[in-house]
Amino acid sequence: MDHDEVPSTPRASFRKFPGQLSGVGKAIGVLTSGGDAQGMNAAVRAVVRMGIYAGAKVYFIYEGYQGMVDGGSNIVEADWESVSSILQVGGTIIGSARCTAFRSREGRLKAAHNLVQRGITNLCVIGGDGSLTGANIFREEWSGLLEELAQNGKINKEEVKKHGYLNVVGMVGSIDNDFCGTDMTIGTDSALHRIIEVVDAIMTTAQSHQRTFVLEVMGRHCGYLALVSALACGADWVFLPESPPEDGWQETMCTKLSENRARKKRLNIIIVAEGAIDTQNKPITSEQIKDLVVTRLGYDTRVTILGHVQRGGTPSAFDRILASRMGVEAVVALLQATPETPACVVSLSGNQAVRLPLMECVQMTQDVQKAMDERRFKDAVKLRGRSFEGNLNTYKRLSITMSGSEILKSGFNVAVINVGAPAAGMNAAVRSAVRFGISEGHKMYAVYDGFEGFAKGQIKEIGWSDVGGWTGQGGSILGTKRTLPGKYLEEIAEQMRTHSISALLIIGGFEAFRSSVIFAEARGDHQELCIPICVLPANISNNVPGTELSVGCDTALNAVVETCDRIKQSASGTKRRVFIIETMGGYCGYLANMGALAAGADAAYIFEEPFDIRDLQANVEHLTEKMKTTIQRGLVLRNENCSENYTTDFIYQLYSEEGKGVFDCRKNVLGHMQQGGAPSPFDRNFGTKISARAMQWITTKLREAQGKGKRFITDDSICVLGICKRNLVFQPVAELKKETDFEHRIPKEQWWLKLRPLMKILAKYKASLDVSESGQLEHVHCGHEEPAAI
Repeated sequence: MDHDEVPSTPRASFRKFPGQLSGVGKAIGVLTSGGDAQGMNAAVRAVVRMGIYAGAKVYFIYEGYQGMVDGGSNIVEADWESVSSILQVGGTIIGSARCTAFRSREGRLKAAHNLVQRGITNLCVIGGDGSLTGANIFREEWSGLLEELAQNGKINKEEVKKHGYLNVVGMVGSIDNDFCGTDMTIGTDSALHRIIEVVDAIMTTAQSHQRTFVLEVMGRHCGYLALVSALACGADWVFLPESPPEDGWQETMCTKLSENRARKKRLNIIIVAEGAIDTQNKPITSEQIKDLVVTRLGYDTRVTILGHVQRGGTPSAFDRILASRMGVEAVVALLQATPETPACVVSLSGNQAVRLPLMECVQMTQDVQKAMDERRFKDAVKLRGRSFEGNLNTYKRLSITMSGSEILKSGFNVAVINVGAPAAGMNAAVRSAVRFGISEGHKMYAVYDGFEGFAKGQIKEIGWSDVGGWTGQGGSILGTKRTLPGKYLEEIAEQMRTHSISALLIIGGFEAFRSSVIFAEARGDHQELCIPICVLPANISNNVPGTELSVGCDTALNAVVETCDRIKQSASGTKRRVFIIETMGGYCGYLANMGALAAGADAAYIFEEPFDIRDLQANVEHLTEKMKTTIQRGLVLRNENCSENYTTDFIYQLYSEEGKGVFDCRKNVLGHMQQGGAPSPFDRNFGTKISARAMQWITTKLREAQGKGKRFITDDSICVLGICKRNLVFQPVAELKKETDFEHRIPKEQWWLKLRPLMKILAKYKASLDVSESGQLEHVHCGHEEPAAI
């Protein structure tokens, strides 16, 4: 969702929405239906607060459609404070239930009567495809239902006229990610967090005993969770409903497991979706697989069924931000809707919020099931969307070892290096690059300890099994340094000559980008640098030009948010306490701003949005007002370099003095804990996928020039690979140079600044929201561009 120039302060001129967007006189009902998912509460909170902010009345509909049919105390007006402290809670606070009554016209008649009595003609439904289909039927029948109610004398003609049509906007809350048209449904990322926590724990015990573990994850009709967790932990085998194993898979799988053991791998992990089937649509169960491994291979094998653990726990940072963005977008969509507007779903495409016709998405979701029932599995995978297909192909490439004799040697040597500060997910990226490179026939070289190591000749050939088990490791196994190559150009060129390096993959942060700029400029003096060079952005600050997200920033954001949750809890217990928290990020305010959005903070001070003493004063006054309500705590984030003079200590002392007698203050500097830890599922998967894509690009470049003795001197042979809105894009560093503020090490334009007003609105500040880019209904399509879906 896009917003305009962000007024920098709570004092900002409050520009009401353009005429059609005022919510005055409108009533919105919000319900959660079907299976629960982490992040539903964040969505409910965003809908309630955005609705109230726009001047509408917002009602909770408790227990899903059942509450709508039963009415009475199940439909209650919500206020600002009724959604306080729910952002970090899993499940849904307004309850969810399966409802048979709503499936009958009689039930829907009761529901319509209950809504009309309260003037609710806008519905925001958070649930799966069943819940959304139900809402659409209700919308289509609405005028007929009102006529019938008028005939029965339940309502008068005036009311029929006044509440003539019902608007419906859906958000998909489902841990399975089984809804077509959206890249990620609310809850999927959190479910992956639960699965990966378990897998990481199981791996340590399996290593000790040389065991094989069969893990069953949720997904009755959709293998997304199984597929992505297999990618994220480097599982030996995965069973999915959409892509059943070929006949004779028993033999193939056992061969693969024993080959892996022969390579000194002490454990095997097999992941099974609960809906796994074979090509004849017969179920494949985890017990069956266990018995097979025990009888054929005699391995000590255990089954772990994760079950409802996957639905539980606190939502991840990704799900909180996704749900907050979608919740606000849903309210805007409802307020812009006309009687002719079809029911729509707000969803995510790459990194962009979009609106899609609800029934198109539902139809496509049902088509997948139909394709599976008819054993058209290739179609099923295609219909699942670009992201699913991409994940499946990457998994196959990286997990199926080919013997040396099967691979045609390309004659190219490709080097991989880590540069800058360590970031979680770097190792997953290295593993992916090495394996993808080997499968393309290249010789892969690892450079240790950054450019210093490169100059000293710390370069070794690295093989397929050398990178086994790297996906889940935090930090950088190759070792990384911030040193730029400038003063070592002679030595580096010599090492490249010695090892005949034909291409270079640089994985790192802003220094990786700076290095590529230095290399581009030095090509005239060193012909060894006239090779394809690709920069893969990996750092926690998310400040690399040419990408909206860097590998590692999701893990760091989760670390910030987890700490904020704990601190908030402590502040709530003590009452009337405000915490000032300092985050890392250099001059880039990404962690502070997104951390504030995901943790429900009151303010975030960042370098990109200058502030002065009056802004600080206004924030203190805002917190003083807040202490008069039932929410007696405050949370303020500050980016480490947001201001030279308004330091964390200064802000802490100012707040302490100004808040005297109203609240007391504490400060907390998060420091290097933001750099450490095991990578989140998002960073493992993102690192794996973009690294494979980078190697594909390198391979294509090398093959095009093969035998032509061509040197790479054009701008498009030194690129940064990143996400831009919806697509993965290679951008020449020569172009990106113009878009970079080198002094502060940030891109001149940053997409997330458009989410600033969201954070302010949800924290009860007045901010203007530009909705000029919202409103266009798109169609569900399978594009040919390069998907940035994660």
